[in-house]
Amino acid sequence: MSDTVGNPLFSRMPTTVFEVMSRLAQQHDAVNLGQGFPDDRGPADVLQAAADALLDGYNQYPSMWGIPALREAVAAHGAHFYGIEADWQTEVMVASGATEALAASLLGLIRPGDEVVLFEPLYDCYLPIVRLAGGVPRFVSLKPPHWRFTRADLEAAFGPRTRVVLLNDPLNPAGKVFERAELELIAEFVQRHDAVAVCDEAYEHIVFDGRRHVPLMTLPGMRERCVRIGSAGKTFSLTGWKVGYATAAAALLQPIAKAHQFLTFTTPPNLQAGVAHGLRKDPSYFSGLAGDMQARRDRLAAGLSGAGFGVLPVEGTYFLIADYRPTGFRGTDEEFCRRLIVEAGVAAIPLSAFFAQSPVEGYVRFCFCKQDAVLDTAVKRLAAHFVPAA
Repeated sequence: MSDTVGNPLFSRMPTTVFEVMSRLAQQHDAVNLGQGFPDDRGPADVLQAAADALLDGYNQYPSMWGIPALREAVAAHGAHFYGIEADWQTEVMVASGATEALAASLLGLIRPGDEVVLFEPLYDCYLPIVRLAGGVPRFVSLKPPHWRFTRADLEAAFGPRTRVVLLNDPLNPAGKVFERAELELIAEFVQRHDAVAVCDEAYEHIVFDGRRHVPLMTLPGMRERCVRIGSAGKTFSLTGWKVGYATAAAALLQPIAKAHQFLTFTTPPNLQAGVAHGLRKDPSYFSGLAGDMQARRDRLAAGLSGAGFGVLPVEGTYFLIADYRPTGFRGTDEEFCRRLIVEAGVAAIPLSAFFAQSPVEGYVRFCFCKQDAVLDTAVKRLAAHFVPAA
């Protein structure tokens, strides 16, 4: 048997830093602000709708496209919030999480040798899936504190072989919400190069300070060129449910659905029923979600500032980027995170883990979608470690 068993794309990968930091946090009983999931139970009515469907509903294979009630709700939700008119029967598909929807989209749309434009820092699953599909990554590297890009950056990344642009908006881990002018520039390049855009919009309802999420699909000329992916896990604080959904023109969705049928095929019907109920909730729920997360952002940001960190602007998502160099530490971000767990009892993620080409040093990612008591405990430990006693 050869030294490398299995696909080298995966078998040669090291254990992710996310797993490393989580294990270290468990060993040292650290407050884990590294993992990106809420510690809430989620909306009671959504849970009840799923429970009722489990006990009283259909528990055999549903359509691989998703149950009609959820597909109808996804279409209605997009129409209400963004004016996107979609045929639920041909332009909406349910997947087992936004990540599976992303995988199906990339596997269905990328041809071997196609180039794929990605913005970094980037969510960690993007690059392996692009490479598995035979795509060639081309990067646009965004830099702190505002994570902006220029026309020249896009000129360098796009080319005659560009097939797909993968856009995460709002952007994990940077907490960036793309401005309309930035989206218009991306749309210009997508159309010029006859490409398509796969848009990971998992945090669409978690935007702050009066901002409004603008799907790339709503820009002129982009309706037929975009796949818009949403996440019930993020919208309803139920990340363990793994229910996602994709909206796209029928011709674009067909190859995605064919990839999906050989990945997970379908998703538990009772969870789909719960999400269908949730997507039809009063709009006040969605604004309330953003307000609640904004308050948690502000709570942690104030605490980190008081402990000596520099805090970067956060426009959306669950995540906050902090500059640790004002604390006096001069090592790498991974070294800082290891010390933070062992010596201060708080876990974060090194920002360099989200870069493939041009990592920046001196920054770490904290997750703030936690209960106030958890955030307060973390801040207390950080202040005790970094702030000299009076």
